[in-house]
Amino acid sequence: MKRTVVSLVVLWLVLAPADARRFVDGPVRLTVYPAIAPEPGDKIVLLAKTDEQSDADAAPLYERAVQSMPRGIKQDQMREWLKLPPEELPQQQAEEMVQKYLESLKLVFQATKCKQCNWPEWKPGDQLPSFNEYRELAFVIQLWARLEISRGGYDGALLAMQAGFAMGRHLGEGPTILQTLVGATVGGLMCREIEQFVQSQDAPNLYGALKDMPEPLINVERAIENERANLNDQNALVRKEREEQLKPALDRIRMNIRRLDNHLNALQVVEAIRHYAATHDGQLPQVLGDIQDIEVPNDLMSGQAFIYGRMSSGATLQSAIPEGGNERDTVHYEIVLKK
Repeated sequence: MKRTVVSLVVLWLVLAPADARRFVDGPVRLTVYPAIAPEPGDKIVLLAKTDEQSDADAAPLYERAVQSMPRGIKQDQMREWLKLPPEELPQQQAEEMVQKYLESLKLVFQATKCKQCNWPEWKPGDQLPSFNEYRELAFVIQLWARLEISRGGYDGALLAMQAGFAMGRHLGEGPTILQTLVGATVGGLMCREIEQFVQSQDAPNLYGALKDMPEPLINVERAIENERANLNDQNALVRKEREEQLKPALDRIRMNIRRLDNHLNALQVVEAIRHYAATHDGQLPQVLGDIQDIEVPNDLMSGQAFIYGRMSSGATLQSAIPEGGNERDTVHYEIVLKK
């Protein structure tokens, strides 16, 4: 039992907050262009539609994908490239890197078309599997998306983000909390690519695609129940004590998962703002309530509208700090509109 508690606390403090740390030092600046939201039923999607999916099992395809990855490639350079805006990305070098993973990416894309993903069962007390290869693969998918965005290849960028979101969601269906948090991290990386995508001048509006994303994108409750099953052989008094010890870590994990869904909601609001600008002579709304013709999602952290404010150079959009949370649990954008 001690090992389970320690593993949860380590995940809480180290792994899950990683994608949110960039919001702590201030807003992420988004320079966007007006773009009308597509009509319902538009073909732009961030997850494959159910009627386009097969009954095949995705898990073996992901396993083949990680086994097919080239060995000995250091990702330091890749991560440095991902710090650059698309216009500064060394396209030829990035393409050469992505090409090395082409076989793995093909298998991942096949997996995105599967309705089910049956990961091997895990029992409390078993050694936790390593998901380092999936993290590596996620950065490759992110680089693929960034490369396509840098070239204005929006269809290719959407395919890359579809692959990333599907892999994150499939990982989130796994039996361990570690696996679900890796899945959430992958989803967070794809949110970063949406941020890059929407700043391209001719990028289509992703409002509908974001609205159609499932909520929650990742359901951590099955994995939590697997962890708590380790308490079943304890007497009632010990079990209650252990559950009280676990509660803060489990609450933290649930918040990390909710943070990903809220990130997607915030991006949907950004797209609603782009739509408003395109239908109102290139003007930003004074308040979010000005957007009347499409739905504006609420901030999941507060249950109310996102915090929105106009300023001389544009607008700010921010989620509330949730009860028991802090600034790393927020999304904070500074939006500058170009015409």
